[in-house]
Amino acid sequence: QVQLVESGGGLVQPGGSLRLSCVVSRSILSDYGMGWYRQAPGKQRDLVASIDTSSRTNYAESVKGRFTISRDNAKNMVYLQMNSLKPEDTAVYYCNRVYLKWPWGQGTQVTVSS
Repeated sequence: QVQLVESGGGLVQPGGSLRLSCVVSRSILSDYGMGWYRQAPGKQRDLVASIDTSSRTNYAESVKGRFTISRDNAKNMVYLQMNSLKPEDTAVYYCNRVYLKWPWGQGTQVTVSS
């Protein structure tokens, strides 16, 4: 059973930055495209950034130019660098495969507020 553990969230002022990390419990990360998702209260969970096995990336329009997804297969890690944060980025952030999801982790809360 693969486990996902996200970390790095917190409270940040508008315009600030955070770097989220996701560790995958097994050394299989290189086989899969991965994504970062977010879920705000009362809203559905949406994909905001993805990275395929060749490290090609895609972003939702709402985060394009501000967020950067990356991966380190040797460390079983996926990262999300978030810059120029806005209040509307407030959500719980999760990582998972793009297709055929593994069980979701607990996520990490990101709150953007002054």
